[in-house]
Amino acid sequence: MQDSIIQCIEDIEKQILEVDATGQGVEAVVDALGLSCMQLSSAGVIALLDMLKDGITPVNSDIISSLLGICEAQKKFFFALGGLLEGSADALAKIRTKPSAPVVEESEAEAAKAFEEPPAAEAEVPEEAAPAESAPAGEPDKADAKADNRTDAKSSATAISSIRVATDRLDRVIELVGKLMVTYAVIAQGGATSMTQMASSLRELDNVITRLQQEVNAIRLVPLKQIFMPMHRLVKSLSQKIGKKLDFEVKGDELALDKTIVESLNEPLVHLLRNAVDHGLEDPAGRKAAGKPESGTVTLAAWRKGDSAFIQVSDDGRGLDPDRILAKALEKGLADPDKEYETEEILQFVLQSGFSTAEKITDVSGRGVGMDAVVNAIKVALDGDVSIESTLGKGAAFTITVPLDRSANEGIVDALVCKVGGDTFIMPSRDVVEIYMPRRHDVVELPDGRETVDVRGEIHALLRLADLLELTPEIDNIEMAQAIVVRVGDYKGAILVDEVLRQQQVVITGFTVPVNEIFDVPILGYGMMGESDALVIDAEEMIQQFQARIARNAQSSLTGTPAGA
Repeated sequence: MQDSIIQCIEDIEKQILEVDATGQGVEAVVDALGLSCMQLSSAGVIALLDMLKDGITPVNSDIISSLLGICEAQKKFFFALGGLLEGSADALAKIRTKPSAPVVEESEAEAAKAFEEPPAAEAEVPEEAAPAESAPAGEPDKADAKADNRTDAKSSATAISSIRVATDRLDRVIELVGKLMVTYAVIAQGGATSMTQMASSLRELDNVITRLQQEVNAIRLVPLKQIFMPMHRLVKSLSQKIGKKLDFEVKGDELALDKTIVESLNEPLVHLLRNAVDHGLEDPAGRKAAGKPESGTVTLAAWRKGDSAFIQVSDDGRGLDPDRILAKALEKGLADPDKEYETEEILQFVLQSGFSTAEKITDVSGRGVGMDAVVNAIKVALDGDVSIESTLGKGAAFTITVPLDRSANEGIVDALVCKVGGDTFIMPSRDVVEIYMPRRHDVVELPDGRETVDVRGEIHALLRLADLLELTPEIDNIEMAQAIVVRVGDYKGAILVDEVLRQQQVVITGFTVPVNEIFDVPILGYGMMGESDALVIDAEEMIQQFQARIARNAQSSLTGTPAGA
């Protein structure tokens, strides 16, 4: 029996090593280990296993190590079942473990750890919700998970380990590096003997650095085809599994985006496609009864407009039922029973944490990770957003909007350098619409304490940065101050500062400690400007805090309690 167990496990280990060498056959290994038949509590691990079998997630050294760890854990488990840990010194020597009854628990824990901690798809996922309702109308299936159900977008993104670069582009980078070295040598050797030559060299240096940055950013571009192509196999296997007929259309896969954006889009798109196939489309009989062709259509499309990229997953299935969604939102306390909602507002409820219309959790989608996790991944990793369009009985479309520039949370960005209360702050230019010097009669104080400012005939909320950061402004006369008009989504606001010093490129880095978890301040991180560092303002967080304060003030005026109570 002992020899049989060892031989069986060793055969699986050989399969794993062959997968490591060839990159092929991982599906057979997953089946041999029994992982396809197991009910796991982690939706993140389930998604990883499905993506491995469907060819979406590439096999890497971490996954190979985890699979080998599962083999070792199973070996110990089988020995424990056979009582060999208690009675055979030879067996103990071979599996290198302690001869005690709790070994079974230790082995199970080790196996669970191997299942639930593959670094390539690490995620914070709540326990599976009890089966709740089936999403009939194309509604994104989602278990009633805890409110803090969040996927770590960075760790769950499928890493792109290599990028194909044209040799002429590499030649240009090498040429620019050479110019950079020559210009630096001229500056270093020239000293202060010729200020004219120094100024000319500095201008040349700035020009070379800018061009070098542009070339490097271009090298990082990856066509969406790299993640769109494996989706064909995913959709095909899903449709066969659940017995639905469909045509899968891909449009715009030639669009190239930054490597980090493409990596972060992979898992949200997998989730949206699963929902479209599993719950968006009717089965052949249902489509025939609705007067539609038996074969449905799922479309994955991408396009660029202005400074944003749009990635859309759409289907011609049931569509979302606004009445059903609103009823469920009211039941869960997510909607105000006294408010009249527009259809667009009702559809947004499916993106909120804790929302579900599912009657049951299927083995294809809806196993603990819902649309709120998708939205969170898009917002956190890409500063993007998700919108929904739907016509009941005709289909639904989920559109991801992503800014084309790299995330303002890190890297080199254009920014405004400003002063408030004697301190220097940085505002990423991506959010800035214009800089305006308000006149006294442009500013109006509302009865609830808020202020608005008229900027060229358009009314914006006025946010005093000094007040939000609890600083004392150096300029009391508002006509001497400056307002930075920012846009976050559809919302515009004017942030009042003492002075805007200049616009320049800065290097933004995050904090080494979780500052935002300790202090409730709208700060992204540090901005390095060469001669000094400054804190980087998070315009989106600032506006959210401002709106939250408005809501608290409104609530306190209704209840008669102080806003801070």
